[in-house]
Amino acid sequence: MDTAAQIALILDLLGVFFFAVSGSLLAVRKGFDLVGSLLLASLAGLGGGVARDVIIDTPPAAFNDPTYLLPPLLATVLVYFVFSRVERGRRVLVIFDAAGLALFCITGTLKALTFGLNPVAAVLLGVTTAVGGGLLRDVVANEVPQLFDPRDIYALPAMLGGVVVTVLVAHGWFNLLSGTAAASMVFSLRVLAWRYGWHAPLAARAWTPRRARKRKSA
Repeated sequence: MDTAAQIALILDLLGVFFFAVSGSLLAVRKGFDLVGSLLLASLAGLGGGVARDVIIDTPPAAFNDPTYLLPPLLATVLVYFVFSRVERGRRVLVIFDAAGLALFCITGTLKALTFGLNPVAAVLLGVTTAVGGGLLRDVVANEVPQLFDPRDIYALPAMLGGVVVTVLVAHGWFNLLSGTAAASMVFSLRVLAWRYGWHAPLAARAWTPRRARKRKSA
């Protein structure tokens, strides 16, 4: 395995770990048992990568390499002993989720480009990789997926990260330093959007969540 492949593997495993921690933290908030925490961690950590590889039409890395099964297990044990009594709110969950989002949009885009996909398809696949695990996590835990939360920005930072990576690769500027900078940008944008309530325009200009609630109560 060459250096570039090793770096990609490490980033992918880190992304799996961060998303897996977010899954286990959500399991704590929902009152799941240890088995449920492990399953939710596995869905969150591996779901995006499996979707990516299925779309590319290559055997999912999570099924070919047993190493991918270690981060969800480590995340489950870590949350059980450290986080379950320390943090039951959303802040830590959002931070780990943002870290996974940042890494997965980079690795997903890179893998798509490696398999010869065009730049637009590579960016879309990077976004799919980044949001897939979180979407599965929230749906299984009976939560409104962050991807569809009108009060937040979720997919846009990942899309921006995919675009930046595609441009860097096209000009031969992508390396560990520039990739880290791109991931840091995505992470910062995601956390700031959550912290300050940044959001994209709603599907209809005249429609607001407040009006929707009033009509529903009426």
